[in-house]
Amino acid sequence: MPVRLLLVVAGAALIGGFGLAAPAAAHVLAQPDPASAYTLTAGRLWSLVAALLGLAGAVIGGLALARPASRIGTGTGRSGAMMALVAGLAGAVIGGLIVAAAEGGPGTGYGIVGGFLALVVGLIAMALGGLALTRARRTG
Repeated sequence: MPVRLLLVVAGAALIGGFGLAAPAAAHVLAQPDPASAYTLTAGRLWSLVAALLGLAGAVIGGLALARPASRIGTGTGRSGAMMALVAGLAGAVIGGLIVAAAEGGPGTGYGIVGGFLALVVGLIAMALGGLALTRARRTG
């Protein structure tokens, strides 16, 4: 099994695991009292995970888009684009769940600011992955 395929499958499994954990995150987000600015609450933790997923997808999508599509040894070039799409989708979905479940504004500990950030970065990652995927389909 080639190393690149192994890395793609491992990354997809990891991202899929976070994506399946998103409904559980919506249940954990309900908190009765506002938290201090330095407390890492469950909502803030999930928004951090979602933002990091979206950021990873944006980086992978940018690299897939910047890489020459006709370079020898790159295969079809679709694996990076697909990983960017999946990571961006997972980040956007988790961010959307955080925003939907938040019962307070910024500073209450629900992670609403991070949820909005994850939503935006996830959408950017999906756009970059989509562009890289269409370019890979045109050249491959």
